Amino acid sequence: MWAAKVREVATAGGRGLLLALISLPGAVLCFVLSAVSIALIPVGVGIVTTPWVLTGVQAFANWRRMLAAQWGGVRIPANYRRLPEGAHPWARTFGMLGDRATWRDLLWLPVDMVAGFVTGLLAAILLFYPLEGFVIALGLWRVLPDGFWYGFVPVTGQLSALAAAALGAALLAVSFTLTPRLLHLHFLVARLVLAPGAGELAERVRVLTETRRDAVDTSAAELRRIERDLHDGAQARLVAMGMDLGTVEALIEKDPAQAKELLAQARRSSADALTELRDLVRGIHPPVLAERGLGDAVRALALRLPVATEVTVELPGRADAPVESAAYFAVSEVLTNAVKHAEADRIWVDLHHTDGMLRVSVTDNGRGGAVIGAGSGLTGIERRLGTFDGVLAVGSPAGGPTMVTMEIPCALS
Repeated sequence: MWAAKVREVATAGGRGLLLALISLPGAVLCFVLSAVSIALIPVGVGIVTTPWVLTGVQAFANWRRMLAAQWGGVRIPANYRRLPEGAHPWARTFGMLGDRATWRDLLWLPVDMVAGFVTGLLAAILLFYPLEGFVIALGLWRVLPDGFWYGFVPVTGQLSALAAAALGAALLAVSFTLTPRLLHLHFLVARLVLAPGAGELAERVRVLTETRRDAVDTSAAELRRIERDLHDGAQARLVAMGMDLGTVEALIEKDPAQAKELLAQARRSSADALTELRDLVRGIHPPVLAERGLGDAVRALALRLPVATEVTVELPGRADAPVESAAYFAVSEVLTNAVKHAEADRIWVDLHHTDGMLRVSVTDNGRGGAVIGAGSGLTGIERRLGTFDGVLAVGSPAGGPTMVTMEIPCALS
């Protein structure tokens, strides 16, 4: 039991020393670089450097989260807003600066410089400082300069050196209780600043609720559209075809020629109804998507475009059907926008899956100027992706090119 306790205290003291040595220079470096980079945003330099600097700050904070869980048993959740890989630097910069988690990281840096450094250093001092008292009692007092103090004990001879050893023993006894607690306190301070607050989590729930409600409303509108298309299209043709066949039945003996003509008309109506049903089914869930997956479905989509389109697919498996459907129709909407509004003559589509993310980027060489806003088709795409906790980023400066990047968290079969 005592061996385990000694090992626990020694480990806590060593870890506290490591944290003290890293907290101060690491936090100072991250804070200075962040402040300089953000200050340079108005002159344009910060637009490029800020995402890289803030990514480094996130990595530093996440490393501390990992240590908090492994060394202190303190869980510090991360709630960063995801940004697609291909997002434009401007979108990445202001996307990260618009994230509350980023500002929590920046607020934590000066706290770590002071409270983090002090708690880590105290955990180490309480363990290692008593050793100096023992060494003094063993004879180090003979080479110490006059006027040397160990704590509140002036060391002038062997007797005072023994008093220093007694003080060291008392401090060592205290360290058995306080050193692990100071290390734990170090991580509690980090959690106090880094963990998302209840208001932020409530906002997250609100956003997810809205995206789910939008998905339900969209599904209801889609069902109404399907019902209307069936009623006005295929159903009307089938009713007319039934009436023609009834007339044919009445005329088959009296007027074979007219009956033959009506049969030909019924055949054309059946072909038209079948075409409309196929188009309707393709609009709900394209057969090629169900049979061959997202990559081939997007390739088939590209073949029907009047613009030269290059599709690159690196998908080692298939996502769930709802995810594939959302990605397919999102790509379809972006391609339609590129053809109708961007005046592009070339489009590139890239689909790949890495780190648990389905990433899709659509780039065109059109006139640019695409924005996410009310009345924009991109807003509908953003809501569609939001149903699956996905994100959308658009880089479209005036004059082009336009790059739309979409990410959906998913696993592939």
